[in-house]
Amino acid sequence: MPKVRLAMAQTNPEVGDISANLEACFAAVSAAAANNANLVLFGEMCVTGYPIEDLATRRSFVRSAETAIDDFAVRLDQAGLGNLHVVLGHPALAPNGTGDHWAIAQNCASVVFQGQVIGRYAKHHLPNYSVFDEYRVFVPGDQLLTFEVNGVVCSVLICEDIWQSGGPVAQLTSAKPQLTLVLNGSPFEMGKQQTRTQLVSNLATEYNTAVAYVNLVGGQDDLVFDGASLLVNRSGNTVQRLPAFETGVGYADLNTDGTIEAVTAPGAESSPAVTADLLESVWQALVLGLRDYVNKNGFKSVVLGLSGGIDSAVCASLAVDALGPSRVFGVSLPSVYSSDHSKSDAFDLANRLGLHIRTEAIANLVQVAESQLNLTGLAAENVQARMRGVILMALSNAEGHLTLTTGNKTELAVGYSTIYGDAVGGYAPIKDVAKTMVWELARWRNHQAQMLGLTPPIPENSIEKPPSAELRPDQVDQDSLPEYHLLDRMLELYIDERLARQEIIDAGFDAETVDRVIALVDNAEWKRRQGAIGPKITGMAFGRDRRMPITNKYRQK
Repeated sequence: MPKVRLAMAQTNPEVGDISANLEACFAAVSAAAANNANLVLFGEMCVTGYPIEDLATRRSFVRSAETAIDDFAVRLDQAGLGNLHVVLGHPALAPNGTGDHWAIAQNCASVVFQGQVIGRYAKHHLPNYSVFDEYRVFVPGDQLLTFEVNGVVCSVLICEDIWQSGGPVAQLTSAKPQLTLVLNGSPFEMGKQQTRTQLVSNLATEYNTAVAYVNLVGGQDDLVFDGASLLVNRSGNTVQRLPAFETGVGYADLNTDGTIEAVTAPGAESSPAVTADLLESVWQALVLGLRDYVNKNGFKSVVLGLSGGIDSAVCASLAVDALGPSRVFGVSLPSVYSSDHSKSDAFDLANRLGLHIRTEAIANLVQVAESQLNLTGLAAENVQARMRGVILMALSNAEGHLTLTTGNKTELAVGYSTIYGDAVGGYAPIKDVAKTMVWELARWRNHQAQMLGLTPPIPENSIEKPPSAELRPDQVDQDSLPEYHLLDRMLELYIDERLARQEIIDAGFDAETVDRVIALVDNAEWKRRQGAIGPKITGMAFGRDRRMPITNKYRQK
């Protein structure tokens, strides 16, 4: 007979809302008890949300989390749930050896049982930078935590521990656990799930231990935690995986020798395979990031400009998927240069999605500014974009919407946006999405609708027509930029892969074009610093991973 029924609980905590986060944990423990579990594993920092950034330096906040853990243990016991071993992630103050505590937080995992904390694993450093770089120097004071559940020896690790061979991981050799519990707060990135799976598999085979890896779910500012928790047997094979981007609880039975009999929970995948393709995963991440940012920050609705182009069409589709059409307000903002198809495509999109739409022409406002300030050329072009921004922000103030800015990563990279104009807004849904992927996502979303017998949300004309800012007659993006498939590849080499100028040229690109693109990227840093946040989906997101100095005279020769 199996000795341990493990419950792996994916929750969506909100940073700072300790009470609500623990309510979600209590509900998960209650569900686990109803399914005869006797061990429940939650994600990293599930009590406070993650990352807590400078809240880690507030003694009162960290003490509140510690107190909440003690109170939670008592609450479980009083509710008749005290016989479950429950493992939760939270911060705690680091002792300084004098009987007092520093106001410096440790990243902790506590085991509660029968009304009290029976064990705590504390990392000496709480990652409190970019996100949490995956590598950390081991501090000898970090001691592996082990405990037994019905004769099954369990060990506890936290997130980045499994990225390195030293430290607590090395102690698995002497501890010889049948089950290793890994708490995680690992944000989504394209291709990252395969990397995680391989790391967990390697850990299992190296130390002959089953591994339960539980990740958080949900959006937190510009991060999206994708769940996809997994259970791996001692041979390194994935025997269970929970759904990506969804909260829920999965179950598995373990024997005293560490063998696993997987039990599929409602909503969990019966197969260990990763079924979602890349575009589906990206779309889900963008939708979840937008939904949680809006809801967790108390916005009732969103507003965005609808130009009839591909970027605003994809952003509107994401918003409707995230919030429903009743909470999405589109605005057509035609100028004297706007084509008829731009206006008709915007209304076609709104009709397909069922969102609100209104027209606010900018011509009169632009005419006043141009006349009063005697604007011509680029200044006259940019004032059109800025009048659109003024209107969107005025509607935001008057009606309580969050303004979405619709720029993509390619445009932000080369500065192809007007600051305080089309770049205006509080959240940027496709900030980390390259232009070529924007098209791919549009086609994928339309195909998904067709597969379900529904009307494709994005007009075909918005996908097929040449992109244009329409700030002057007959303007198209390729008047001033390389073809997007070439530009995106150069940007990938320069930004994501950090290649030097000559290396990009050696990859087959024209030297003059490479020099122009590099100059555009370098000179646009000041714009990016002032831009709205948006969901991170790559390993080199602006504002989160890539932080270049604005005042910077280094130029590659």
